Amino acid sequence: MFIDEVTLKVIAGKGGDGCTSFLREKYVPLGGPDGGNGGKGGSIIFKADKGLRTLVDLRYNKILKADAGEMGRGRNQTGASAMDKIIMVPIGTTVKDLSTNLIICDLTKDAQECVIAKGGRGGKGNAAFMTNKNKAPYTSELGEPGEEKNILVELNLLADIGLVGFPSVGKSSIISVISAAKPKIADYHFTTLIPNLGVVKADDYSYVVADLPGLIEGASEGVGLGDKFLKHIRRCKVICHVLDMAQVDNRDVIEDYKIIRNELKKYDEHLYNKKEIIVANKMDLDGSKDNLERFKKEFPDLEIIEISAATKNGIKELIFKLKDVLLSIPDEETFEKNEFEDYVLYEFKHEKPYKIKKEGSKWIVSGPELEKLLKMTRFNSDESALRFAAKLKNLGVDDELKELGAKTGDIVCILDKEFEYEERLY
Repeated sequence: MFIDEVTLKVIAGKGGDGCTSFLREKYVPLGGPDGGNGGKGGSIIFKADKGLRTLVDLRYNKILKADAGEMGRGRNQTGASAMDKIIMVPIGTTVKDLSTNLIICDLTKDAQECVIAKGGRGGKGNAAFMTNKNKAPYTSELGEPGEEKNILVELNLLADIGLVGFPSVGKSSIISVISAAKPKIADYHFTTLIPNLGVVKADDYSYVVADLPGLIEGASEGVGLGDKFLKHIRRCKVICHVLDMAQVDNRDVIEDYKIIRNELKKYDEHLYNKKEIIVANKMDLDGSKDNLERFKKEFPDLEIIEISAATKNGIKELIFKLKDVLLSIPDEETFEKNEFEDYVLYEFKHEKPYKIKKEGSKWIVSGPELEKLLKMTRFNSDESALRFAAKLKNLGVDDELKELGAKTGDIVCILDKEFEYEERLY
Protein backbone atom coordinates (compact mmCIF):
# COMPACT_ATOMS: atom_id res chain seq x y z
CA MET A 1 0.00 0.00 0.00
CA PHE A 2 1.44 3.38 -1.01
CA ILE A 3 0.75 6.17 1.50
CA ASP A 4 2.40 9.53 0.85
CA GLU A 5 0.49 11.87 3.18
CA VAL A 6 -0.49 11.46 6.85
CA THR A 7 -1.88 13.85 9.47
CA LEU A 8 -0.72 13.18 13.02
CA LYS A 9 -0.72 14.59 16.53
CA VAL A 10 2.62 14.37 18.31
CA ILE A 11 2.95 14.74 22.08
CA ALA A 12 6.41 14.86 23.59
CA GLY A 13 6.96 13.50 27.09
CA LYS A 14 6.39 15.62 30.19
CA GLY A 15 9.39 16.32 32.37
CA GLY A 16 9.55 14.54 35.71
CA ASP A 17 8.38 16.43 38.80
CA GLY A 18 10.94 17.90 41.17
CA CYS A 19 11.05 16.50 44.69
CA THR A 20 10.52 18.30 48.01
CA SER A 21 12.64 16.51 50.56
CA PHE A 22 14.84 17.24 53.59
CA LEU A 23 17.80 15.23 54.76
CA ARG A 24 16.92 13.50 58.03
CA GLU A 25 19.83 11.45 59.23
CA LYS A 26 21.21 10.64 62.63
CA TYR A 27 24.18 12.79 63.61
CA VAL A 28 23.52 15.19 60.70
CA PRO A 29 21.81 18.22 62.25
CA LEU A 30 20.11 20.68 59.92
CA GLY A 31 20.61 18.40 56.94
CA GLY A 32 18.75 20.81 54.76
CA PRO A 33 16.81 20.35 51.49
CA ASP A 34 17.87 17.43 49.30
CA GLY A 35 15.03 17.10 46.78
CA GLY A 36 16.37 16.19 43.34
CA ASN A 37 15.28 17.44 39.91
CA GLY A 38 12.98 15.50 37.62
CA GLY A 39 14.22 13.80 34.48
CA LYS A 40 13.71 15.15 30.96
CA GLY A 41 10.69 13.94 28.97
CA GLY A 42 11.21 12.04 25.73
CA SER A 43 11.20 13.92 22.43
CA ILE A 44 9.54 12.83 19.17
CA ILE A 45 12.27 12.46 16.53
CA PHE A 46 11.83 11.62 12.85
CA LYS A 47 14.74 9.81 11.18
CA ALA A 48 15.15 9.14 7.46
CA ASP A 49 15.63 5.53 6.40
CA LYS A 50 16.65 4.68 2.84
CA GLY A 51 14.95 1.29 3.18
CA LEU A 52 11.45 2.77 3.44
CA ARG A 53 9.33 3.81 0.47
CA THR A 54 5.97 4.78 2.02
CA LEU A 55 4.37 6.31 5.13
CA VAL A 56 2.06 3.32 5.64
CA ASP A 57 3.54 2.62 9.10
CA LEU A 58 2.17 5.98 10.30
CA ARG A 59 -1.29 5.57 8.81
CA TYR A 60 -2.82 3.91 11.86
CA ASN A 61 -0.87 5.89 14.48
CA LYS A 62 -2.90 9.09 14.69
CA ILE A 63 -1.22 10.06 17.96
CA LEU A 64 2.50 9.64 18.67
CA LYS A 65 3.35 10.06 22.33
CA ALA A 66 6.71 9.90 24.09
CA ASP A 67 7.24 8.81 27.70
CA ALA A 68 7.51 11.19 30.64
CA GLY A 69 10.67 11.63 32.68
CA GLU A 70 10.90 10.16 36.16
CA MET A 71 10.37 12.38 39.19
CA GLY A 72 13.29 13.42 41.34
CA ARG A 73 13.98 11.78 44.70
CA GLY A 74 15.56 12.63 48.03
CA ARG A 75 19.31 12.70 48.59
CA ASN A 76 19.57 14.95 45.51
CA GLN A 77 18.77 12.11 43.14
CA THR A 78 17.76 13.32 39.68
CA GLY A 79 15.00 11.32 37.99
CA ALA A 80 15.89 9.30 34.91
CA SER A 81 15.25 10.98 31.56
CA ALA A 82 12.84 9.22 29.22
CA MET A 83 14.06 7.67 25.97
CA ASP A 84 13.34 9.68 22.86
CA LYS A 85 10.76 8.16 20.52
CA ILE A 86 12.41 7.75 17.11
CA ILE A 87 10.09 7.35 14.12
CA MET A 88 11.62 5.97 10.92
CA VAL A 89 10.36 7.62 7.71
CA PRO A 90 11.41 7.46 4.03
CA ILE A 91 13.98 9.80 2.57
CA GLY A 92 12.10 12.75 1.07
CA THR A 93 9.73 13.19 4.02
CA THR A 94 8.61 16.73 4.81
CA VAL A 95 6.93 17.67 8.12
CA LYS A 96 4.73 20.75 8.42
CA ASP A 97 3.20 22.27 11.58
CA LEU A 98 -0.50 22.68 10.78
CA SER A 99 -1.04 25.44 13.36
CA THR A 100 1.57 27.77 11.85
CA ASN A 101 1.87 26.38 8.29
CA LEU A 102 5.64 26.30 8.81
CA ILE A 103 7.95 23.56 7.57
CA ILE A 104 9.54 21.83 10.58
CA CYS A 105 11.97 19.70 8.59
CA ASP A 106 12.76 18.20 5.20
CA LEU A 107 14.61 14.89 5.46
CA THR A 108 16.63 14.41 2.28
CA LYS A 109 19.53 12.21 3.44
CA ASP A 110 19.74 8.74 4.93
CA ALA A 111 19.92 8.75 8.76
CA GLN A 112 19.10 12.48 8.89
CA GLU A 113 17.17 13.34 12.07
CA CYS A 114 14.87 16.12 13.21
CA VAL A 115 13.22 16.81 16.58
CA ILE A 116 9.53 17.26 15.78
CA ALA A 117 8.31 17.78 19.36
CA LYS A 118 10.71 18.54 22.20
CA GLY A 119 10.35 16.78 25.55
CA GLY A 120 9.76 18.92 28.64
CA ARG A 121 12.57 19.61 31.09
CA GLY A 122 12.41 18.12 34.53
CA GLY A 123 11.04 20.24 37.37
CA LYS A 124 13.54 21.56 39.91
CA GLY A 125 13.67 19.95 43.34
CA ASN A 126 13.62 22.08 46.48
CA ALA A 127 17.41 21.76 46.80
CA ALA A 128 17.70 23.98 43.72
CA PHE A 129 15.76 26.80 45.44
CA MET A 130 17.99 27.08 48.51
CA THR A 131 19.46 30.58 48.93
CA ASN A 132 21.23 32.52 51.66
CA LYS A 133 17.90 34.01 52.67
CA ASN A 134 15.92 30.77 52.41
CA LYS A 135 17.88 27.84 53.79
CA ALA A 136 14.89 25.46 53.88
CA PRO A 137 12.67 26.00 50.80
CA TYR A 138 9.51 23.95 50.62
CA THR A 139 8.94 24.75 46.97
CA SER A 140 9.66 22.51 44.01
CA GLU A 141 8.51 22.48 40.40
CA LEU A 142 6.33 20.11 38.45
CA GLY A 143 7.80 18.85 35.18
CA GLU A 144 7.52 21.00 32.05
CA PRO A 145 4.86 19.75 29.61
CA GLY A 146 6.20 18.29 26.37
CA GLU A 147 5.44 20.03 23.08
CA GLU A 148 2.19 19.11 21.36
CA LYS A 149 1.74 19.64 17.63
CA ASN A 150 -0.64 18.69 14.86
CA ILE A 151 1.53 17.90 11.86
CA LEU A 152 1.21 16.99 8.20
CA VAL A 153 3.76 14.40 7.07
CA GLU A 154 4.29 14.35 3.30
CA LEU A 155 6.49 12.11 1.19
CA ASN A 156 8.06 13.42 -2.00
CA LEU A 157 9.87 10.51 -3.63
CA LEU A 158 13.54 11.13 -4.29
CA ALA A 159 14.37 9.92 -7.78
CA ASP A 160 16.90 11.11 -10.33
CA ILE A 161 14.61 10.56 -13.33
CA GLY A 162 10.84 11.05 -13.42
CA LEU A 163 8.88 9.31 -16.21
CA VAL A 164 5.83 11.35 -17.22
CA GLY A 165 3.27 11.04 -19.97
CA PHE A 166 -0.29 10.04 -20.79
CA PRO A 167 -1.65 6.67 -19.64
CA SER A 168 -0.59 3.63 -21.71
CA VAL A 169 2.37 5.32 -23.40
CA GLY A 170 4.72 2.64 -22.02
CA LYS A 171 6.25 4.14 -18.86
CA SER A 172 5.83 0.96 -16.83
CA SER A 173 7.21 -1.13 -19.67
CA ILE A 174 10.27 1.11 -19.87
CA ILE A 175 11.07 0.93 -16.15
CA SER A 176 10.62 -2.85 -16.25
CA VAL A 177 13.28 -3.26 -18.95
CA ILE A 178 15.82 -0.71 -17.70
CA SER A 179 15.68 -1.83 -14.04
CA ALA A 180 14.68 -4.75 -11.83
CA ALA A 181 11.34 -3.11 -10.97
CA LYS A 182 8.27 -5.22 -11.69
CA PRO A 183 5.33 -2.83 -12.11
CA LYS A 184 1.89 -4.02 -13.17
CA ILE A 185 1.59 -3.77 -16.97
CA ALA A 186 -1.71 -4.07 -18.86
CA ASP A 187 -3.41 -2.64 -21.94
CA TYR A 188 -5.84 -0.37 -20.09
CA HIS A 189 -5.56 3.15 -18.74
CA PHE A 190 -4.36 3.82 -15.19
CA THR A 191 -2.84 0.38 -14.74
CA THR A 192 -0.23 2.21 -12.63
CA LEU A 193 -2.00 3.48 -9.51
CA ILE A 194 1.10 4.17 -7.38
CA PRO A 195 4.60 5.43 -8.20
CA ASN A 196 7.15 2.69 -8.95
CA LEU A 197 10.85 3.13 -8.29
CA GLY A 198 13.60 1.28 -10.11
CA VAL A 199 17.39 1.39 -9.80
CA VAL A 200 19.17 1.53 -13.15
CA LYS A 201 22.84 0.56 -13.59
CA ALA A 202 25.01 1.98 -16.33
CA ASP A 203 28.45 0.36 -15.90
CA ASP A 204 29.61 1.45 -12.43
CA TYR A 205 27.05 4.27 -12.19
CA SER A 206 23.52 3.80 -10.86
CA TYR A 207 20.49 6.09 -10.63
CA VAL A 208 16.85 5.92 -9.55
CA VAL A 209 13.92 6.20 -11.97
CA ALA A 210 10.32 6.87 -10.88
CA ASP A 211 7.41 5.65 -13.00
CA LEU A 212 4.48 7.89 -12.09
CA PRO A 213 0.77 7.27 -12.80
CA GLY A 214 -0.35 8.65 -16.16
CA LEU A 215 -1.21 12.32 -16.46
CA ILE A 216 -4.21 13.65 -18.33
CA GLU A 217 -5.55 17.10 -19.15
CA GLY A 218 -6.55 18.85 -15.94
CA ALA A 219 -4.16 16.79 -13.78
CA SER A 220 -2.79 19.91 -12.06
CA GLU A 221 -6.33 20.74 -10.93
CA GLY A 222 -7.20 17.32 -9.58
CA VAL A 223 -8.46 15.45 -12.64
CA GLY A 224 -7.49 11.76 -12.74
CA LEU A 225 -4.54 10.68 -10.61
CA GLY A 226 -2.11 13.39 -11.70
CA ASP A 227 -2.34 15.98 -8.93
CA LYS A 228 -1.82 13.29 -6.28
CA PHE A 229 1.54 12.31 -7.75
CA LEU A 230 2.78 15.42 -9.57
CA LYS A 231 4.55 16.48 -6.37
CA HIS A 232 6.81 13.44 -6.63
CA ILE A 233 8.34 14.81 -9.84
CA ARG A 234 9.39 18.06 -8.14
CA ARG A 235 12.64 16.62 -6.81
CA CYS A 236 13.69 14.68 -9.90
CA LYS A 237 16.77 16.03 -11.63
CA VAL A 238 15.46 15.17 -15.08
CA ILE A 239 11.99 14.72 -16.55
CA CYS A 240 11.77 11.90 -19.06
CA HIS A 241 8.69 12.61 -21.20
CA VAL A 242 7.44 9.37 -22.76
CA LEU A 243 5.37 9.67 -25.95
CA ASP A 244 3.46 6.99 -27.87
CA MET A 245 4.72 7.65 -31.40
CA ALA A 246 2.45 4.97 -32.86
CA GLN A 247 -0.63 6.82 -31.54
CA VAL A 248 -2.21 3.48 -30.56
CA ASP A 249 -5.18 5.18 -28.88
CA ASN A 250 -5.76 7.46 -31.90
CA ARG A 251 -4.35 10.40 -29.99
CA ASP A 252 -2.21 13.09 -31.55
CA VAL A 253 1.34 12.96 -30.21
CA ILE A 254 1.88 16.71 -30.71
CA GLU A 255 -1.25 17.62 -28.76
CA ASP A 256 -0.37 15.10 -26.04
CA TYR A 257 3.02 16.73 -25.56
CA LYS A 258 1.53 20.23 -25.38
CA ILE A 259 -1.13 19.15 -22.85
CA ILE A 260 1.37 17.51 -20.48
CA ARG A 261 3.74 20.47 -20.70
CA ASN A 262 0.89 22.81 -19.90
CA GLU A 263 -0.12 20.73 -16.86
CA LEU A 264 3.45 20.79 -15.57
CA LYS A 265 3.60 24.56 -15.96
CA LYS A 266 0.28 25.11 -14.20
CA TYR A 267 1.33 22.86 -11.32
CA ASP A 268 4.84 24.24 -10.77
CA GLU A 269 6.90 26.67 -12.86
CA HIS A 270 10.13 25.16 -11.52
CA LEU A 271 8.96 21.72 -12.63
CA TYR A 272 8.19 23.07 -16.10
CA ASN A 273 11.76 24.41 -16.43
CA LYS A 274 13.56 21.19 -15.43
CA LYS A 275 15.87 19.40 -17.85
CA GLU A 276 13.71 17.31 -20.19
CA ILE A 277 14.42 14.29 -22.42
CA ILE A 278 11.84 13.09 -24.96
CA VAL A 279 11.50 9.32 -25.26
CA ALA A 280 9.76 8.29 -28.48
CA ASN A 281 8.34 4.88 -27.56
CA LYS A 282 6.68 2.15 -29.68
CA MET A 283 8.92 2.89 -32.67
CA ASP A 284 8.49 -0.72 -33.80
CA LEU A 285 4.83 -0.11 -34.78
CA ASP A 286 3.44 1.16 -38.10
CA GLY A 287 3.12 4.91 -38.50
CA SER A 288 5.56 5.72 -35.69
CA LYS A 289 8.32 7.04 -37.98
CA ASP A 290 5.94 9.36 -39.82
CA ASN A 291 4.60 10.69 -36.52
CA LEU A 292 8.13 11.21 -35.25
CA GLU A 293 9.08 13.26 -38.33
CA ARG A 294 5.96 15.36 -37.86
CA PHE A 295 6.82 15.83 -34.19
CA LYS A 296 10.40 16.89 -34.99
CA LYS A 297 9.18 19.52 -37.42
CA GLU A 298 6.87 20.95 -34.72
CA PHE A 299 9.59 20.85 -32.01
CA PRO A 300 12.99 20.97 -33.79
CA ASP A 301 15.02 21.86 -30.66
CA LEU A 302 13.93 18.96 -28.46
CA GLU A 303 16.32 16.13 -27.57
CA ILE A 304 14.65 12.87 -28.65
CA ILE A 305 15.63 9.24 -28.02
CA GLU A 306 13.92 6.56 -30.11
CA ILE A 307 13.11 3.27 -28.39
CA SER A 308 10.78 0.30 -28.31
CA ALA A 309 10.15 -1.06 -24.81
CA ALA A 310 8.54 -4.14 -26.38
CA THR A 311 11.55 -5.13 -28.52
CA LYS A 312 14.12 -3.41 -26.24
CA ASN A 313 15.50 -1.58 -29.25
CA GLY A 314 17.26 1.64 -28.15
CA ILE A 315 17.04 0.75 -24.42
CA LYS A 316 20.83 0.63 -23.92
CA GLU A 317 21.20 4.01 -25.59
CA LEU A 318 18.48 5.40 -23.32
CA ILE A 319 20.18 4.07 -20.15
CA PHE A 320 23.54 5.66 -21.00
CA LYS A 321 22.00 8.88 -22.29
CA LEU A 322 20.20 9.39 -18.99
CA LYS A 323 23.45 8.69 -17.18
CA ASP A 324 25.28 11.36 -19.21
CA VAL A 325 22.53 13.90 -18.58
CA LEU A 326 22.56 13.23 -14.82
CA LEU A 327 26.33 13.59 -14.62
CA SER A 328 26.07 16.97 -16.36
CA ILE A 329 23.73 18.37 -13.69
CA PRO A 330 25.43 19.70 -10.53
CA ASP A 331 24.15 18.22 -7.25
CA GLU A 332 23.22 21.63 -5.88
CA GLU A 333 20.58 21.96 -8.58
CA THR A 334 18.76 18.80 -7.50
CA PHE A 335 16.47 20.69 -5.14
CA GLU A 336 14.89 24.02 -5.68
CA LYS A 337 16.17 26.64 -3.26
CA ASN A 338 12.69 28.07 -2.78
CA GLU A 339 10.88 24.73 -2.84
CA PHE A 340 8.72 25.78 0.09
CA GLU A 341 8.00 29.31 -1.09
CA ASP A 342 4.24 28.66 -0.78
CA TYR A 343 4.58 28.39 2.97
CA VAL A 344 4.75 31.59 5.01
CA LEU A 345 7.79 32.09 7.20
CA TYR A 346 7.20 34.44 10.10
CA GLU A 347 9.71 36.71 11.79
CA PHE A 348 8.62 36.74 15.41
CA LYS A 349 8.88 40.02 17.28
CA HIS A 350 9.59 40.48 20.97
CA GLU A 351 6.10 40.77 22.39
CA LYS A 352 4.68 40.30 25.87
CA PRO A 353 4.16 36.60 26.60
CA TYR A 354 0.47 36.87 27.49
CA LYS A 355 -2.90 38.29 26.45
CA ILE A 356 -5.72 39.53 28.66
CA LYS A 357 -9.40 39.76 27.75
CA LYS A 358 -12.61 40.06 29.74
CA GLU A 359 -15.39 37.51 29.36
CA GLY A 360 -18.43 38.40 31.43
CA SER A 361 -17.23 39.07 34.97
CA LYS A 362 -13.98 37.14 34.58
CA TRP A 363 -10.56 38.15 33.28
CA ILE A 364 -8.97 35.55 30.98
CA VAL A 365 -5.17 35.56 30.88
CA SER A 366 -3.51 33.35 28.26
CA GLY A 367 -0.11 32.76 26.72
CA PRO A 368 2.15 29.72 26.20
CA GLU A 369 4.86 30.80 28.66
CA LEU A 370 2.33 31.78 31.31
CA GLU A 371 0.40 28.52 30.91
CA LYS A 372 3.63 26.50 31.12
CA LEU A 373 4.52 28.32 34.35
CA LEU A 374 1.08 27.44 35.75
CA LYS A 375 1.43 23.76 34.86
CA MET A 376 4.82 23.60 36.60
CA THR A 377 3.65 25.17 39.89
CA ARG A 378 2.69 23.14 42.96
CA PHE A 379 -0.24 25.09 44.39
CA ASN A 380 -0.41 22.85 47.46
CA SER A 381 2.69 24.69 48.66
CA ASP A 382 2.24 28.30 49.89
CA GLU A 383 5.82 29.05 48.93
CA SER A 384 5.27 27.83 45.36
CA ALA A 385 2.01 29.79 45.06
CA LEU A 386 3.75 32.99 46.24
CA ARG A 387 6.55 32.36 43.73
CA PHE A 388 3.96 32.03 40.95
CA ALA A 389 2.28 35.30 42.01
CA ALA A 390 5.64 37.07 42.06
CA LYS A 391 6.41 35.89 38.52
CA LEU A 392 3.03 37.18 37.28
CA LYS A 393 3.81 40.56 38.80
CA ASN A 394 7.27 40.64 37.21
CA LEU A 395 5.74 39.87 33.81
CA GLY A 396 3.43 42.87 34.20
CA VAL A 397 0.16 40.96 34.50
CA ASP A 398 -0.88 42.72 37.72
CA ASP A 399 -0.22 46.19 36.32
CA GLU A 400 -2.07 45.52 33.07
CA LEU A 401 -5.10 44.10 34.91
CA LYS A 402 -5.21 47.29 36.99
CA GLU A 403 -4.98 49.46 33.86
CA LEU A 404 -7.83 47.50 32.26
CA GLY A 405 -10.07 48.17 35.28
CA ALA A 406 -9.78 45.01 37.38
CA LYS A 407 -11.00 45.45 40.98
CA THR A 408 -10.20 43.58 44.17
CA GLY A 409 -12.27 40.39 44.26
CA ASP A 410 -12.46 39.96 40.47
CA ILE A 411 -11.83 36.44 39.19
CA VAL A 412 -8.74 35.91 36.99
CA CYS A 413 -8.61 32.67 34.96
CA ILE A 414 -5.52 30.96 33.56
CA LEU A 415 -6.42 27.69 31.87
CA ASP A 416 -8.59 25.79 34.39
CA LYS A 417 -7.33 27.69 37.45
CA GLU A 418 -9.21 30.63 38.98
CA PHE A 419 -7.55 33.28 41.16
CA GLU A 420 -8.95 36.25 43.07
CA TYR A 421 -7.46 39.56 42.04
CA GLU A 422 -6.17 41.75 44.85
CA GLU A 423 -5.34 45.36 44.09
CA ARG A 424 -2.04 46.33 45.63
CA LEU A 425 -1.66 49.79 47.14
CA TYR A 426 2.12 49.93 46.82
